Amino acid sequence: MRLVLALAVALGVATLVFLLMHLTPGDPVEAMLGESASGADRAALRTALGLDAPLPAQWWRFVSGLATGDLGRSIGAQQTVATLIAERLPNTVVLALAALAIAVALALPLGLMSARRIGGGWDRATSVFAVLGMSLPSFVLGPLLMMVFAVWLGWLPVSGSERAIGLVLPAVTLGLALAAPLSRMVRAAVVEVLNDEFIRAAYARGLSAQQVLWRHALRNAALPVLTIIGMQLGALLGGAVVTEMVFGWAGLGQLTLEAIQRRDYPLVQGCVLVVSLGYVGVNLLTDAVYGLVDPRVARR
Repeated sequence: MRLVLALAVALGVATLVFLLMHLTPGDPVEAMLGESASGADRAALRTALGLDAPLPAQWWRFVSGLATGDLGRSIGAQQTVATLIAERLPNTVVLALAALAIAVALALPLGLMSARRIGGGWDRATSVFAVLGMSLPSFVLGPLLMMVFAVWLGWLPVSGSERAIGLVLPAVTLGLALAAPLSRMVRAAVVEVLNDEFIRAAYARGLSAQQVLWRHALRNAALPVLTIIGMQLGALLGGAVVTEMVFGWAGLGQLTLEAIQRRDYPLVQGCVLVVSLGYVGVNLLTDAVYGLVDPRVARR
C-alpha cells in the first residue's frame, strides 16, 4: 500500500511540475532559435518538438512514456532525458552520501556529549556551532571554505567533479550545514531518554557513561534522529543546487537548474520525477530501518 501511495505522490509531483513549466513565461523554441527566427522556422521546430499539441495531449504523452521508462528527449541537448540523468545522478548520490556521512560523524558525538553535560561548556559550544551552522547558508559557507582551502592554502581544487578530491569542499559545506540541526535533534532525543528508569538501571549494573550513552540512550532515541537523517538524505538527493553551482559539481541539481533556464520541459520533468522517486524511496527505506532499530514499530 505504501508503495502505491509513493508512486501516486511521484506522479502527482511530476504532473504539477509539468503544469507549472508550461504556465511559466518563456518559450523553448525562442530560446533555441533566437528572436530573429522566422515564424515558419518556429512553427516547424514547435511541430518537431511536439509543442504544438494541446496541453492534455502533451501530458498524456509524458505519462504514457513513463510506463515504458521513456522520459522523453531533451529539447536543448538533443539526447534522451534518461541518458542525461544517468550521467549526473551518480555525482549527486556520491555528494549526498559523503555529506551525510560527515554530518552524522559530527552530530552524534556532539549531541551525545551535550546531552551528557547539559548547561556545561561543551553544551554551550555545541549550541554555538548549531546556530552558526543553521545561520550560514551554503552560498556563503561554500565560498568561504573555497577561499581558505583552495585559494589561500592551495590544498584543494576550487571546483570540478573530475577528480575525487573535488568532492571534499562541497561535501564539507553540505555536511556542516546538516550537522547543525542534527546535533540538536540528537541532544533533545537523548536528554528525554536519559530520564527513563532503564537508564538508571543500566548505571546500577555498573555500565560506564559511554556504554549507557551509545548502547542504550542513543538506540532508544534513534527514531526521531533517523527521521531527520532520512529527510536530509532525501533533500540532498533532490540536488543541492546552490552547492553544486558554487563548486561546479556536475550533479542533478545543476542539471535541473540548467534545464529550467532553457525551458527544457522534458528534462525538467524527468529530473523532478527522479528526485521525487528518490525522496519517496528514502522515506520507505527509513520506515524499514525503524523496524530494525525498534521491533515495536514493526509489530504495529
